[in-house]
Amino acid sequence: MHEINPKETSRAQAYELWMKAPNPMVTFFKTVDVTRLVRITREKGYKFNMLLDWCIGKAASSIKEFYVLPVGDKLILYDYLAVNTIVKNKEGEVSSCDIRFTDDLEQFNIQYQEYTSMVAGSCQDRDLSDECMVIGTSAIIDTEIDGAVGMNSGIFNNPFMIWGRYRKKFFRYELPISFQFHHTQMDGAHAGKFLAILQEEINRLYK
Repeated sequence: MHEINPKETSRAQAYELWMKAPNPMVTFFKTVDVTRLVRITREKGYKFNMLLDWCIGKAASSIKEFYVLPVGDKLILYDYLAVNTIVKNKEGEVSSCDIRFTDDLEQFNIQYQEYTSMVAGSCQDRDLSDECMVIGTSAIIDTEIDGAVGMNSGIFNNPFMIWGRYRKKFFRYELPISFQFHHTQMDGAHAGKFLAILQEEINRLYK
């Protein structure tokens, strides 16, 4: 990771417009068909959230804007992406676990199992923000939700996704997802492309 000059990037105008805006965060809502993921969890024993986290990383890795993030008043270019997941720890509270994305699903699954177990047992967050652009996620699996808007802390500008329990609709399974992003990092067109690719990655998994 290293600092880059905003004027030398495609985000120059966005940087000028949104870096000091009172609320630079934008949230999209989309219902995703997760039937493929549900079937794979049952056939292969993978965790649903692990599969979805991998698909999120896979979709994001194809869009260059995900590798650039406003941090403080700087624009930082990262070489790697990570997906964050929230873990219920041994004390009944929650801890944060960053998992570096890899194209290899099996390797990602090994990391997911190892690091989420480690975080759950130690109650210590695993933070990769010094080396990766981290996509935050929060799965509220105890209830169905239509969407959620994350907070604008002014400190963390990372893209963030929230979902609840998936829903059965006839013979399909649907999952409403919210996707929050900093407007300096990307425009609506980039976010829309990401969500479309996310659906494509889900649909082609293990085909």
